[in-house]
Amino acid sequence: MIATFINCIAIIIGSIVGLLLKSHVSEKFKEVVFASSGCVTLVLGMGMALKASNPLVMILALVLGGGLGYLIRIEDGIMILGEKLGRITQPRQGEDKEQKASGFAQGFMSASILFCSGAMTVVGSIQAGTTGDYQTLLVKSIMDGCMAIVFASAYGSGVAFSTLFVLVYQGFFTLAGGWLQPLMGDSGINELASIGGVLLLMIGLGLLDIKKFKTANFLPALVLAPVLLSLISRIPFLN
Repeated sequence: MIATFINCIAIIIGSIVGLLLKSHVSEKFKEVVFASSGCVTLVLGMGMALKASNPLVMILALVLGGGLGYLIRIEDGIMILGEKLGRITQPRQGEDKEQKASGFAQGFMSASILFCSGAMTVVGSIQAGTTGDYQTLLVKSIMDGCMAIVFASAYGSGVAFSTLFVLVYQGFFTLAGGWLQPLMGDSGINELASIGGVLLLMIGLGLLDIKKFKTANFLPALVLAPVLLSLISRIPFLN
């Protein structure tokens, strides 16, 4: 878990730097920050999504996972949690406080997905838990810290609180890596990462104000992807 704690510290430091920068830039430059972070997120997402080995698995995971997420309203729950945290951390009262809380929630949700969607998260956590090799997560920590600067400049302090999600998600794969790795295999991890790439594409389109998605509702697709891959691989005419 040491590498996960380092990862969380890197995100917090990056968020603090981003918040300091945000307070000293104009609204025009904030537009540049949103555009830049949106484009970078699209590039990252596209690179991950193109690694999908089976398009059928991807579409089924997204449709079934997204349907389940909309049914149980995952994004609404995350946004409510984020808004509650936002109200606690915002000193001002009234409508301005509500707007800040909403922005806090959006930053919390988007950053949580960004920092946990890649293959490095799963692979690095499993490596750390099973072999004690922290190298992958340490590299990821540097990358996440840099992205936290950009996202915190755009969204605010909610990005720092995404460390709660990172701690739980990466901690799970670190502690359970010994029995998850043989079950998922390299192909299952790649499919999971490709779904994460699609989620990043959704976030990027939202940052660029092209199309807003309830991205968090598609989180169940991350779980379904390796499961569906395992099932479909047993059906000869689908391979």
